[in-house]
Amino acid sequence: MKYYSREHEWVKLDGDDAIVGITGFVAKELGDITYVELPREGADFIVGDSIGIVESVKDSVDVFCPISGTVIAINRNLDDDPGIINRSPEEKGWICKLENIDLAEFDDLMEEADYLKYLKTL
Repeated sequence: MKYYSREHEWVKLDGDDAIVGITGFVAKELGDITYVELPREGADFIVGDSIGIVESVKDSVDVFCPISGTVIAINRNLDDDPGIINRSPEEKGWICKLENIDLAEFDDLMEEADYLKYLKTL
């Protein structure tokens, strides 16, 4: 199951770890993504920290960490093909994987149905 932040990041549990990316809503709003600044492996983040930047022909946005954790993997495929996020934002276009996560922080995130309702208020 995926969870969503009000800043349009998603997070999905993967065993004891979590995978983080940006939502299809943001990918569509940005248009053609041309560059992704990925976090450094081993870096620690808390909720709300900027973990990277996604740039497009229209704009650039910070990617905020929806949960706290330590980066154990980054999606290096985005270095050569940042457009993966446009084509598959919530699957192949993931940004990073975190360990040492706090499951209680998921309580502050939205499930998909709530996120879709939230989008209608924008």
